Amino acid sequence: MSFLSATGMSGGYGTGPDIIHECDLEVEAGKVAVVVGPNGAGKSTAMKGVFGMIRLREGRVMLDGRDITALSPPERVSAGMAFVPQTGNVFVSMSVQENLEMGAFVREDDITGTMRQVFNLFPVLKDKRKQIAGELSGGQRQQVAIGRALMTEPRLLMLDEPTAGVAPIVMRDLFERIRDITATGVAVLMVEQNARQALEIADRGFVLVQGRNRFTDEGRALLANPEVRRSFLGG
Repeated sequence: MSFLSATGMSGGYGTGPDIIHECDLEVEAGKVAVVVGPNGAGKSTAMKGVFGMIRLREGRVMLDGRDITALSPPERVSAGMAFVPQTGNVFVSMSVQENLEMGAFVREDDITGTMRQVFNLFPVLKDKRKQIAGELSGGQRQQVAIGRALMTEPRLLMLDEPTAGVAPIVMRDLFERIRDITATGVAVLMVEQNARQALEIADRGFVLVQGRNRFTDEGRALLANPEVRRSFLGG
């Protein structure tokens, strides 16, 4: 059984119509699963369904064999989930170190070791730990956001468009750091617009179209699929 197994998710926002329809997402511990598809496909909505941020009319979310469908987002954080939204994901008036400390709000133990691990993963943050987050580049802010999520010591890290608006070289570095995170046993579920590059590092890929699963396979198998390449990867 996968560490995360979200099956048959149908739902949307408030009393509005469903955005996702019988959507399935899963990821194993220490692996990367990537959700791709055209704009408006329901990728971020599916991610929010996993995290409990939208109303699911149908479906079930299992984490490490536990049914967490009825849990609130804060309860899911306590269960081992962490979610990094695409925007508004850092406290811009706080320093880098203060942002990381805020990420450990659910913990009562010593966070020094985790802080050191985050600085080892993102050395630039150690150099800029006293700098105000709002003064950082877009790529560095993303590092702060991911680092803050890691301060909760999650077993599942969810990233919504982590490379949006960053330079290609920064994107490649972020993907490498994501792989470093999975090497510690953390499962990563990621929504990405840079589909080709994301699928290159993905153990599992999900292509959504109009809120439904269109293709599901290993990342490299999706890259080699002629229909996926023609319809979603530009040939």
